Amino acid sequence: MLFTVYAIKSISHKFIYVGMTTDLNERLHQHNFSFNKSTKPFKPFRLIYTEEFESSIKARIREKQLKTGVGKDFLYSLIEEG
Repeated sequence: MLFTVYAIKSISHKFIYVGMTTDLNERLHQHNFSFNKSTKPFKPFRLIYTEEFESSIKARIREKQLKTGVGKDFLYSLIEEG
């Protein structure tokens, strides 16, 4: 089973959410259709970054890195480039 660490950007707000899942399509659906309490006010979202891991532990470590200030700076730099 693969674990995906992902980042989504709100289309209407300056907000990036970082998470981890084993079913990326279902998780994106949940974010965009108000199933997630923490992201509901910021929908809709677009996917801006993914990484896959074979271990949930490694995925969780990467997720935590991307949630730091340095990690968020990295993600915002992707938006500026794209």
